[in-house]
Amino acid sequence: MPLSETFVHATQESGRAFVMRQLQGPVVMLNLLRFREVADYSEHPELAPESPISGEQAYRLYARHTLPILAGIGSQVLYDGTGGAYLIGPTDQHWDRVLLVRHPDAATFLSFAQDPVYLATAGHRTAALADARLLPLQTTSPT
Repeated sequence: MPLSETFVHATQESGRAFVMRQLQGPVVMLNLLRFREVADYSEHPELAPESPISGEQAYRLYARHTLPILAGIGSQVLYDGTGGAYLIGPTDQHWDRVLLVRHPDAATFLSFAQDPVYLATAGHRTAALADARLLPLQTTSPT
């Protein structure tokens, strides 16, 4: 099954749907990331390093700026690891990196995503990624 569509940013519709879910309590964001071979800074030339770098290196720059912001709002990275090919799933797809980021609640995540300090360097993420998935997760009560 060939990859037909790639994603890097949320759409207005997906953002609206996230808000309408009215998630209560902590929200964990599952991040699936696929890096560009060479980072593409065409959307954010002001952030571009002097020499070309890999997507993975650009994502490291993004993380360096973002982790202190997350810590300051009470969010934390629960898991950060190397991805790979699926055990169950499309055999022609893979993810380079997987992250689980816990936010105290949906409102905290939304304020983070709109923070001007965060947005000033979020272009490193855009430059780094060829494709991504962001899935909000909420703990369910035991049945």
